[in-house]
Amino acid sequence: MIGVITGSGLYRLDYLNAKQETVDTPYGQVEVGLGSIENKAIAFIARHGKAHEFLPNMINYRANIYALKEVGVKAIIATSVMGVVDYSIKLGTLMLFDDIYYPDNRLPDGEICTFFTQPGLPSRAHYIFPSPFSPQIRSAAAKEAAKLGISYIDGGIYAHVNGPRFNSRTEIRQLAALGVMAVSQTCGPEVILAGELEIPYQLIGFGIDYANGVSREPTPIEVLNGNLDLASKVIPSLIKEIIINLDPNSISFEGFLYRFE
Repeated sequence: MIGVITGSGLYRLDYLNAKQETVDTPYGQVEVGLGSIENKAIAFIARHGKAHEFLPNMINYRANIYALKEVGVKAIIATSVMGVVDYSIKLGTLMLFDDIYYPDNRLPDGEICTFFTQPGLPSRAHYIFPSPFSPQIRSAAAKEAAKLGISYIDGGIYAHVNGPRFNSRTEIRQLAALGVMAVSQTCGPEVILAGELEIPYQLIGFGIDYANGVSREPTPIEVLNGNLDLASKVIPSLIKEIIINLDPNSISFEGFLYRFE
């Protein structure tokens, strides 16, 4: 089974005839849409809810990732619309990340972003990785994007920033100096928690505006809204093709969990 997590502006997949199921987890209940695409089983979560009820600081990340594991997900495709930090990147471009900047590793309430919170828990471990993102899913995404004629960048640094406020110009300049390509407020916890459950995860970003101070003038709201609308058309088409041509059982987990027992 393949898990799909979508972000702002994309709250359903019209081609997925999903049945909603409430999944109980140790962290709370999660509504997961279960369906299929060409006989490929899919578990779908709109991380912000059906009508964007949840701001980034309100999302129950641990419950969402745990629920996907519970229903049998073997790989996760996640999407997010983003603020672009690198001015050389044209808005409306897909970004297939291979690295992350998320140094505080905290959930919105300030708690450490981990499932390992109980002393002596047999599963407790250090999550070690060359990249937290899946090279196999990323390669599949690049291949299908090329087929569809979608402009994309293969590789780059994603930065998770805390919301719901946006960043200051100074904060964005600092990220740019580190080589960050784009930022959003949701995917850092997801990829780390997926890694702790040994689920391959790939983030597909879509640049809808330039982050604060990147361009001389702020991105006009009509441009931002236009790119948000474009993302709601481009991303579902890409997800569908990736799923059709991807065997989740063939995707290996690239990280390593160093355990003590």
